[in-house]
Amino acid sequence: MAFKNFSKPSQGVQLLQRSLARGRLGHAYLFTGHRPEELELLARTLAKTLNCQKPVKTGGVATDCCDECLSCRKIDHETHADIHWARPESRSRVVTVEQMRDLMREIQLKPAEAEYKVAIIAAADRLNPQAANAFLKTLEEPPAKSVLVLLSTEPQRILETILSRCLRLNFSAESGYAPDEAQSEWLAAFGALAAGGQKSLLGRYRLLDVLLQKLGEIRARVDEALTARSPLQRYDDVEKDLRERWEDELAAAIEAEYRRQRADLLLLVQWWLRDVWLRSLAVGGELLNFPKMAGVEAVAKKISPRQALENLQTLEQTQRLLHTNVQEALALEVGLLKLHL
Repeated sequence: MAFKNFSKPSQGVQLLQRSLARGRLGHAYLFTGHRPEELELLARTLAKTLNCQKPVKTGGVATDCCDECLSCRKIDHETHADIHWARPESRSRVVTVEQMRDLMREIQLKPAEAEYKVAIIAAADRLNPQAANAFLKTLEEPPAKSVLVLLSTEPQRILETILSRCLRLNFSAESGYAPDEAQSEWLAAFGALAAGGQKSLLGRYRLLDVLLQKLGEIRARVDEALTARSPLQRYDDVEKDLRERWEDELAAAIEAEYRRQRADLLLLVQWWLRDVWLRSLAVGGELLNFPKMAGVEAVAKKISPRQALENLQTLEQTQRLLHTNVQEALALEVGLLKLHL
């Protein structure tokens, strides 16, 4: 994909292309946004533009890639000798110090077949402290003709010493989260069930079952999509060490993307609970996320504003717990049992 193919004008893309045209590209960038796959796509497009064999030029300077030449195709398939990736590995979902040392060793070498060396660290917020410290020296003194790109959906978790050394481009506005039709339909069904007298233990477990069933569908969909995109599906005859690394990266990517989509689903529920709280305060529909959604009015009439606010706090606490190693079903069960409905 080339910059010209992005669906709508992006301030971040415009800034990148302006920097390219003026010959003022930074040595280190932090791309932030809501969707990791879009951040990876942006980083890959920048790497292609820097090394394209038939680039689109502005004032004689490359500002976009052709997306067709051999170099672009290699970068798309992650087989280019001068483009290096680091992603969280293993179930711990961290970028290790060994990974960063390997990456920095590669970036210090002269380009093998292109003009620029590019290092891309996906989920940079998952750098463990040792890896982050190992990365600092290269970040402070990068070699010539190299660009370092960090990607993160949670930049607040990145060390300040790293943040201060990167130019930050926020793509959240271009990839902002909004529920699609299927999610809205699921939330409507969830809200209607919640409004139907869920004070009994059996009723709460019905709600839990609906939530867990949806999460199971999300995990299966994420597993299928990321497995299909993995290099494991394109290259059968690879060395054992490389295959094991790809398997670890795939497992970590699936877990990370599932957790992100799980957070999106719980955010939907949180928005619904916020509407319940606002209606319990007799606030008008102009401030509601879902002014016509079933269940909001019914639940708001049954509980007090204080209880509605406690619901929001309970869900926030559940989200925080899910960022730890707590057992998912248990955390969700406890959270749902605490809700006032």
